[in-house]
Amino acid sequence: MHHFYLRPVILTLLLGFTFTVSLFGQEQESKKKAPSVVHPSINRSVVSTCGSLRITLTSKRQNYGGSVDTRDDAIFSPKSVNIHPNNSKYYVNSLEGGTTVVFEMGTNRRLKVISHRLGSEHNSLWGESSPLYRFEHYRKNNNFMGKPVEAVFSHGGRYLWVPYYRRSYDINAQDPSAVAVIDTQSDKIVRLMETGPLPKMIAVSHDNRSIAVSHWGNNTVGIINIESDNPMKWRHSKLYVVDYVLPLNYSLTNPVNRDNGSGYALRGTLFTPDDRYLLVGCMGGGGGIAVIDMKKQKYLGRVMGMMSGVRHLVLSNGYLYLSINGSGYVQRIGLDKFIDAATRITGKSIKLTGWTNCKVGAGARTIEVSPCGKYIFAACNIASMLYVVDAEQMKVIATTQVDSFPVGLDVSSNGKTLITTSQGRSGYGGNAVDIFSIEYLR
Repeated sequence: MHHFYLRPVILTLLLGFTFTVSLFGQEQESKKKAPSVVHPSINRSVVSTCGSLRITLTSKRQNYGGSVDTRDDAIFSPKSVNIHPNNSKYYVNSLEGGTTVVFEMGTNRRLKVISHRLGSEHNSLWGESSPLYRFEHYRKNNNFMGKPVEAVFSHGGRYLWVPYYRRSYDINAQDPSAVAVIDTQSDKIVRLMETGPLPKMIAVSHDNRSIAVSHWGNNTVGIINIESDNPMKWRHSKLYVVDYVLPLNYSLTNPVNRDNGSGYALRGTLFTPDDRYLLVGCMGGGGGIAVIDMKKQKYLGRVMGMMSGVRHLVLSNGYLYLSINGSGYVQRIGLDKFIDAATRITGKSIKLTGWTNCKVGAGARTIEVSPCGKYIFAACNIASMLYVVDAEQMKVIATTQVDSFPVGLDVSSNGKTLITTSQGRSGYGGNAVDIFSIEYLR
């Protein structure tokens, strides 16, 4: 293993890497030439084929030409969006900008830009180092810019957890990264904790006792105990390994594309409604969904049988839904049937049949369920489209363009607003947040 340390001048140069140079954050992108850039106009509207809902692009926040009224230079490689449970505001993670941008719902007025450039003023927010996460390539350094990826609310919306793709000096995401906790009352970072390398998805248990962080970088999943009402008392409790820990021994000076060749490339993560099991999608390494028994504190193995490229997982009305990235599908199976198969794993995996498939646009990324449970919304990256799926019939009932190339998506708790984030690719497309209204016609 490497045991070298960067000189200050090299560190300064690395902090200056731009989105154009870096390929980070582009999950297993197709090597084919990307389609033309799309910028749909505001007020574009579509009614579903069954006549049950209308979706209208009502506004956007973009960091490119377009209307001056919607221009916002804080939107820089927007990776994800999270609407607060009380529908008062929403949070956009600008990955390459190193910020979380807060907007007011309804007006889309920017309220605040939360910087993830960390320095000595944040030292008091770090707890004790965890033996679960060791720095083996660089000297531990808490002065860096974090690259915010996904997010999840805990404590009824009081806190927003934001994992960092990597620390800015760790160019190949080999050492521990971190997660920031934002108090949504003050919109300030109130706690910082280490994670494994290259964390992407994060989930909270329904009893609000545990946070799970899936590490794309090395096939591990970290658990954080958040039972205390005091954020400074939260602690790392467990680190699960999905089959094997991926060895990391990359260059300290030349960046590589860590989104490819990262083992199982752990992604979509959720707790079952009873919090008994933790499910983690595998975008790489043969695919499948890893299953962890939280009661027995044991990794059970992978459930296979779905298409390859599992990206996102959601639960609704007793069904497990997942997005299939490359080929562009939404798949569904009964949760009880899935758990039954998981408990019967005798080796490393088990094959489960009986999936229901719905073809959507290529590059299906984030999916969400409407509050009523009737509709699945899918952000399709390669297609630059938003797809609406009838959850019961598993059929597409509406499509509409979004700014190229969408990755993130969230739906308000009242079901009236849907927001997508378009990250872009290697310097073109993206840099946009599209805000849609949803009208239920019958």
